[in-house]
Amino acid sequence: MQPEVIFGNAQLDGCDRRGWFMGHFIDPSQGARSTSDLELKWGVHSAGEKRTEWGVNPHSTTISILLEGRFRLQFSSQEVILAQPGDYALWLPGVGHTWCAEEDSKILTVRYPSVPN
Repeated sequence: MQPEVIFGNAQLDGCDRRGWFMGHFIDPSQGARSTSDLELKWGVHSAGEKRTEWGVNPHSTTISILLEGRFRLQFSSQEVILAQPGDYALWLPGVGHTWCAEEDSKILTVRYPSVPN
């Protein structure tokens, strides 16, 4: 029987997977964090940190929500600046992106469904 309540620390639980702490890639022994419904990522990025290679998930919709800092997302069609806590960008499967932390930033990213890439 799985426990009714699971608790932990998103940053610690995701440290071995670039911040991803919930999704299909979590061992089922970890309980409800192992799911194909969605993936969760806790992103902590220092000012100037960036992803220069285009990232794309062909199967899942993604939303990144700014918790603190200033964060720039570059898509082929436009650039989005997340500047206020709660600012978000949502993109559909197959849309490529890069990013840059303009200030020290914390980002919560949700991707759904959670399927192997």
